[in-house]
Amino acid sequence: MYHSKCMLNGVIVNNSLNYLQWLTHHTLCEKAAPKILIHTGTLETMADLVALWEVALSDGVHKIEFEHGTTSGKRVVNVDGKEIVRRDWMFKLVGKETFTVGATKTKATINIDAISGFAYEYTLEINGKSLKKYMENRSKTTNTWLLNLDGVDSRIVLEKDTMDVWCNGKKMETAGEFVEDGTETHFTIGNHGCCIKAVSSGKRREGIIHTLIMDDHEIPEIVE
Repeated sequence: MYHSKCMLNGVIVNNSLNYLQWLTHHTLCEKAAPKILIHTGTLETMADLVALWEVALSDGVHKIEFEHGTTSGKRVVNVDGKEIVRRDWMFKLVGKETFTVGATKTKATINIDAISGFAYEYTLEINGKSLKKYMENRSKTTNTWLLNLDGVDSRIVLEKDTMDVWCNGKKMETAGEFVEDGTETHFTIGNHGCCIKAVSSGKRREGIIHTLIMDDHEIPEIVE
């Protein structure tokens, strides 16, 4: 049996039956949010699936799948289950694919680099930064809260540089006002009144502290 190799988020596996067994029965997670997850497609598709990332943006967490046929040269990019890039019979196996993700049209690039022989490395860049660097920077420029509203899981994101507020992929209409100890940004989700309070921490390194208040209750922030 012919055995080519590919690198899956830093792990080299055989592009053969062993590869399919590895992909089907294992889950590999990285701290910076990219993940390799179980794929439920056809065996042909699974054989070419070489990388999968989950990317947290303001409008939601998006799943990016990349298929690379190292014998046919095929390249396919799927975002949230929808095919957005397909190239068949590419003679050059290395290179890059650039596309946009989500309602914010965030620029994403998959880099394909040869390691040695038939081994390849696949890396994802978001807005020109490595995924790890992008997520580190995002943690400084956004706040995220997860909660269940009326039986529906909701994800609220504040972009601190613009003070835009997103909820479940929708940009919310907000009203801001200055108060004695800082600012308040008001919006509603269904019948729930929400307010994001921004006050100074009094410490240079911590800067401004943003707190989400919903129905007079403080919602704890989460780190993605």
